[in-house]
Amino acid sequence: MLVRSITLVRQPWSVEMAEILFFHHVQGLTDGVRAFADSLAADGHTVHVPDLFEGERPASIDDGIALIKRIGSDTLERSADRIAAGLPADLVYAGISWGGSIAQRLAQTRPGARAALLYEACLPVTGEWAIGPWPDGVAVQVHGMERDPFFGLEGDIDAARELVSIVGPERGELFVYPGDGHLFTDASLPSYDAEATALVVGRSRDLLGRLG
Repeated sequence: MLVRSITLVRQPWSVEMAEILFFHHVQGLTDGVRAFADSLAADGHTVHVPDLFEGERPASIDDGIALIKRIGSDTLERSADRIAAGLPADLVYAGISWGGSIAQRLAQTRPGARAALLYEACLPVTGEWAIGPWPDGVAVQVHGMERDPFFGLEGDIDAARELVSIVGPERGELFVYPGDGHLFTDASLPSYDAEATALVVGRSRDLLGRLG
């Protein structure tokens, strides 16, 4: 696959700059995903936003899941791995929903990660479905809605609670928002929640500013 990508860079302020690899959700690299990624670049960070779907924009979550099955999860993961391999090791990995699972896998398996920003998704770090232990010293923030059927009402929120307990309060944070929306951080979708997204962005930028 020839993966299209955009890279967003803002002029730095007073915080240490991070380089972020940000993965979109199952409805593709929407305008809302681009806007969210741009908000992470606001303090001067560099944000790489690859388009793993090569321009396809599924109209619904179900359509996005069908597209992933058609392309193949292994194919998409190999594309993500190639993108990461072309960037520095000391990345912050970030992603929304399906993209969050890709970000988490890379943060756990590619040496050198600084942090992970996981939006509306979290994989287990222990048990049968775990992909491995959490690396020492890697910070993590997890964000999701309490009644989101894909996060709060499934095992993701429990996995997130376990993860932040393992990482510890200095480097691990879980933020749960009222509501039942999925993909609530995407301003181009009906599920968008502006108030919650503003909190997500502010907390994410705070973590980026605290990275040493």
